Amino acid sequence: MSGFTATQAADLFRARPDRFVDVGHGQVAVRSVGEGPDVLLVHGWPVSGATFRTLLPYLVPHFRCHVLDLVGAGDSRFDRTARVDITAHAEAVRRVVDALALDDVAVVGHDSGGLIARFALAGNPGVRSWGLIDTEQSQGPHWRLSLLLATRHIPKFERLLTTALNSTLLRRNRFVLGDAFRDRSLLGGEFEEFFLRPLRDSADRRWAFGQVARRFDFAAFDALAGLHARITVPVQLIWGADDPFFPVSWTREMMSGFGGTVRLHEVGGGKLFVHEEFAEEVANALIPTLAVPRGARK
Repeated sequence: MSGFTATQAADLFRARPDRFVDVGHGQVAVRSVGEGPDVLLVHGWPVSGATFRTLLPYLVPHFRCHVLDLVGAGDSRFDRTARVDITAHAEAVRRVVDALALDDVAVVGHDSGGLIARFALAGNPGVRSWGLIDTEQSQGPHWRLSLLLATRHIPKFERLLTTALNSTLLRRNRFVLGDAFRDRSLLGGEFEEFFLRPLRDSADRRWAFGQVARRFDFAAFDALAGLHARITVPVQLIWGADDPFFPVSWTREMMSGFGGTVRLHEVGGGKLFVHEEFAEEVANALIPTLAVPRGARK
């Protein structure tokens, strides 16, 4: 599918998913596209699998890409009895891997999707390699992330934050989303369509958004060193050099904790959503590691 375009990639997320996987407390939506070795892409919160839409045109010619909408996000199916937290999402990722029979897969995770993926699959013998993009670090939460999560203690914080996110002026504030992109105009357009308007228009999605924050356990950071030690396959880290939430200097420090070979690619000017804003550069850095045969060491 060498001709898979950016428009086709965006339209993929406007169309019905290929399948739904029952994970016990809801149904994860799965879209699969491309031919070649399998790659699983796990999104962070509160976005959905559509966050990989700009990356897919560069990956699809090389891989069979499986993009998830975790329970509570995107086109997943759920109600308010669903468990929506890091632990439940990790269990869901394992169920999807089993349902899709992915026994030789590379895993790409962005933001909290990288945290979820590590909890789900660190040390799994079916994972041949990893790509981690601007995600949680073993040193703990940076103060910017801690400040953002502190808003969960405000009554009805998810409604207040949704209002801010859907205000063209407020969303560009550096303490809302203004520091997520170098080019703040990217907070509109497809980003607004896929992630911000659904929070505004769906009370259930706002509820799910709030659940992840309210139930977030900071002990997850303490577990990362042990998880990293279990990852003995090649790892490619991709980081926005100017990410204010997950500082690249911390990433350099945590590299030695992985059990296998790990490389870091820093994207100049990149911030939290570096894979959306600098998709070609990110893809070019990822592809060699995602293509590594299982059992290879570099």
